[in-house]
Amino acid sequence: MKYTGAKILIESLIKNGVDTIFGLPGSAVLHIYDELYKYKDKIRHILVSHEQHAAHAADGYARSTGRVGVCLATSGPGATNLVTGIATAFVDSVPIVVITGNVGTSLLGKDSFQEVDIAGITMPIVKHNWIVEDVNSLTEIINEAFIVAQAGRPGPVLIDIPKDISSAVCEYSNEQRTENNEQRAMRFSDRAMRYKFNDIDIENVITLIKNSKYPMIFAGGGIIRSGASAELKKLAEILGSPVALSLMGMGGIPHDHPLCTGLIGMHGTIDSSKALCKSDLLITLGARFSDRVTNGVNQFAKNAKIIHIDIDPAEINKNVNSDIFIIGDLKEVLTQLLKKIPAGFSSEWSSEMDTWKSETLNKKPAASKKTKAAKAALHPCFIIQETAKALGENAIIVTDVGQHQIWTAQYYPFKNPGSFLSSGGMGTMGFGMGAAAGAKLANQNLPVVLFTGDGCLRMNSAEMATLVKYKLPVLIIVFNNGTLGMLRQWQKLLFKANYYETNLDNNCPDFVKLAAAYDVPAFRSEDEESFLQALEKSSSILASGKPVLIEVIINKDKQAEMVK
Repeated sequence: MKYTGAKILIESLIKNGVDTIFGLPGSAVLHIYDELYKYKDKIRHILVSHEQHAAHAADGYARSTGRVGVCLATSGPGATNLVTGIATAFVDSVPIVVITGNVGTSLLGKDSFQEVDIAGITMPIVKHNWIVEDVNSLTEIINEAFIVAQAGRPGPVLIDIPKDISSAVCEYSNEQRTENNEQRAMRFSDRAMRYKFNDIDIENVITLIKNSKYPMIFAGGGIIRSGASAELKKLAEILGSPVALSLMGMGGIPHDHPLCTGLIGMHGTIDSSKALCKSDLLITLGARFSDRVTNGVNQFAKNAKIIHIDIDPAEINKNVNSDIFIIGDLKEVLTQLLKKIPAGFSSEWSSEMDTWKSETLNKKPAASKKTKAAKAALHPCFIIQETAKALGENAIIVTDVGQHQIWTAQYYPFKNPGSFLSSGGMGTMGFGMGAAAGAKLANQNLPVVLFTGDGCLRMNSAEMATLVKYKLPVLIIVFNNGTLGMLRQWQKLLFKANYYETNLDNNCPDFVKLAAAYDVPAFRSEDEESFLQALEKSSSILASGKPVLIEVIINKDKQAEMVK
């Protein structure tokens, strides 16, 4: 059969299990869009308002399912608009396949209209990228891209398809498959695929565990990516070890588990900090020791030996030196480790964690009783925990970046792995709306809530049109404190309270009116009673297939002081 490159692309995507693609058309990809029209009963295209959010939507789709997300954009500015989303996925190890169009092969490198070297631009932020120069190689490249995106440490890949390649014709067979894709993926992908841990590695870890009195586990996003949450929980319970989580590891162990101490690092909990100070052995699982966790490597876990288990050898001894490391898939490593841990091992943590948690609970801002006192000013803890009660434990929680992101990590009672979608490594403001759309499309039967801020919503509000067009009932909760709150905190601490260009009081739209412009029902809440009423009204609106926005008015300084 003779197919055009565009048709080969769509056939290959379907063959790789793709049912959804996020994108925005342009002249360099019109051949592809013409084929998407013909295949619309097999592959769903989601039209976004801006290409950046196509990448974020593919990212949210991938994070919430473990499958590869796919996005599509035209050449030039369409392609460059994807870059922030690609970088976000790269740092957080999210598998997405990015497809861009480009000018014809004869025009490449000639500063042609809407030409850009997107392969060169994205080289540092993808696992691999391809410029398709021959339509006969297209099937092989697409198949390879899906393997590379998922192999080893997951991440984004990019395929750049010149316009004449998408219109060119070649022989195509449904059985066409590259026999050595896995070997080529090994060459292009993580070096971890060339490593194989052994029994000696496991025994070395066991020796350190046996010699410890206060072992502690620090779990990162690798736990989520490898599907090793059950193994993490079992290891913690056998060792009696506290478990601290990175931002990407939230949900790796239930928030209410007795051994979970919550977030670690700069924005972490007191419990995690106390445990880290006392620990004599830190077992680090799928985490990269970011500066937001270590707060200075010289003082980090200074009383503890460190075991580092990660699939990516590039992370070993990069930021913090380890005493023992294992390179491998966490689920495989922990499965073998659990078989070898001696029966009857007992740490000496005793009841300390219960004491810490009790002390912390007493210091937390308590929700007002639903009486006349419910006119009390809103606090992030109340907003987040009441939302959690309303949505149930199977909800998917998405955030943008800023104070609301940290409040969510601190206060939301996460139960399940993969339930928290947030830009960790890049800290991308504007990530949330696209990611929420992608997550909802992939999880039609689960509630999805986006916690965002007034600064972030200004960056992605146009994607409310996407939510409405595709009937995506996402609950949007906007924390409006009239400022870029996290930056305001830094200005207060480090810059003598010179709040320059962080106040948004006179520079923000009326979010309720803005939502109405997109036909999104919206409410404004300034106290607990009105917020609870808005939550209750939102329930029936969400059930009808429409998104809902609740703007919550909070004090710009009081909340910052209360969350430490």
